Amino acid sequence: MQRKNMWKEYTEIQQKELEELSVRYKECLDIGKTERECVKLGKKMADAWGYKNLEDCISEGTTLKAGDKVYADCMGKAFVMFQLGKKPLEEGMNILGAHIDSPRIDVKQNPLYEDSDMAYLDTHYYGGIKKYQWVTIPLAIHGTIAKKDGTVQDIIIGEKEDDPVLVISDLLIHLSQQQIEKKAGVVVEGEGLDILVATKPLTGNDELEKELVKAAVVQFLKENLDMEEEDFLSAELEIVPAGKARDCGLDRSMVIGYGQDDRVCAFTSLFAMLETENPERTSCCILVDKEEIGSVGATGMHSRFFEDYVAELMALTEDGNPLKVRRALRNSYMLSSDVSAAFDPLYADAFEKKNTAYFGRGLVFNKFTGSRGKNNSNDANAEYIAKVRQVLDNNEVGFQTAEMGRVDLGGGGTIAYIMANYGMNVIDSGVAVLSMHAPYEVTSKADIYEAYRGYKAFLKDIK
Repeated sequence: MQRKNMWKEYTEIQQKELEELSVRYKECLDIGKTERECVKLGKKMADAWGYKNLEDCISEGTTLKAGDKVYADCMGKAFVMFQLGKKPLEEGMNILGAHIDSPRIDVKQNPLYEDSDMAYLDTHYYGGIKKYQWVTIPLAIHGTIAKKDGTVQDIIIGEKEDDPVLVISDLLIHLSQQQIEKKAGVVVEGEGLDILVATKPLTGNDELEKELVKAAVVQFLKENLDMEEEDFLSAELEIVPAGKARDCGLDRSMVIGYGQDDRVCAFTSLFAMLETENPERTSCCILVDKEEIGSVGATGMHSRFFEDYVAELMALTEDGNPLKVRRALRNSYMLSSDVSAAFDPLYADAFEKKNTAYFGRGLVFNKFTGSRGKNNSNDANAEYIAKVRQVLDNNEVGFQTAEMGRVDLGGGGTIAYIMANYGMNVIDSGVAVLSMHAPYEVTSKADIYEAYRGYKAFLKDIK
C-alpha cells in the first residue's frame, strides 16, 4: 500500500510549525553531540517545564500524585522522565524510548604520541562506522576529564568559529594505487584513525631533546585545560564531526547533521514528552546510552536503572509492592523510537521497494528488526499494531511501515527486544535516515514533524 507524501498535505500553519520544529531540533543537535551533553540538555529542558529531580523526591520522602513530573539520570549518560497519569501506575505506562549515543571515534586512555615531528591521539572507534568516511573532514573533541582530586570538567574544542579543528589524514591519490585496490572495510583500518593534533615543537626548553611536538601538546593541555597527560587515564573524549546541523536541499526540505541516529527520535520524543499534560496513563520518556554497541553497561538498556526508578516511583505513589512494579511494566505500551533506513534510489538493489521507508511519508514503523530470519528481534503483536494505527489515524499523523533492507541483506537492532522482556507491548518506530552511521546523516523535515506529532498522540491517546 502506497503511503502519501506528507508535503502535499500540509497547510500553511503546519508548514510554519514544521519549520519552527526543525529550528529547535537543529539547535539540540548542535548542543547534544555526546550522550552526556544530551542528558545535560534534557535535564535543563525538564527543569524549565516544571519537572523535579526524582532523587530529591526520594530523599525528601515526597508523595507524588497525578500530574506530577519527575526525572532521573544514570551516571550522566542515560535519562528517564515520568509524568504521573490519572490512572494507577500499575495499569501501565505509555513509554517513548530512544538512544542518545551515536557512532564516533573515542580517544584511548594512553593516546598521545609523536612520530616524524607530528603529534597524534591514538583512538578506538565506537559503533558501526565506515572508517574511510572519517578521514579528511573537520573534527572536534567533546568530552569529560575526571581528575584524581575529584574535580570533573567538560571540554569542547572545534565548534566555535575561531576554534582549531582536528583531522585524520588520508593517502594522496597519486600514491594510493595499492590502497584503492583493498576492500572498503580495510581501505582505512581501525589503528589508522589517529587524530593529528599538532606539528609545532616546544621552544625555550633546552632540557628536552626529542618529542618536542608532544611536549608542546602537553604544555597546551596544562595551560588551557589544567590537564596533565596522566589525566587521559580517566577521561572520556569523543571525536565527532565539527560544525552545525544545517538545512539540506535547494528547497530546504531536509536536515543534514551528525548523530541523527538516534537523536532525531530522542529529541522529538523529548519535545513530545515535555508538551504532554495531564495524561490518563503515566507518560514516560527514556533516553539511553550504549545502543550502538549492544545496549550493555550500566547506562545501556540492559541495565536495571529504568526498572529501579519505576520501583522508586511506585514507592512514592503507592505501597511499593514489587508485584505492582511488575504489573506496571507488563501493562505498559512502548514505542522503541529508533531510525530506519530511507530508500535511496542510487542504491536501490539494497531495498525491497514495497516494504521500505521513503522520505516525506511520515513516521516509520518496523514490526521487527533484527537480521535475516528476524534474529534478535522484537516482533510486535498484530493487536498492538492495530491499536497504534487507530491512534495515529485519529490524529491524522502520517506514517509508513518498513523493513531494514532486503531479506538476507544485513539488518539492524534497537532496544525494543530488551523492553519486551518485561512482557509489555513494544514496536519500533522512528524517522527514515539517508547515509545512516555516516559522519553526516540526512533526514526529511516532514518525517521529523510527523514523528513529533505521532509521539505526542501516542502519549496522550494510547490506552
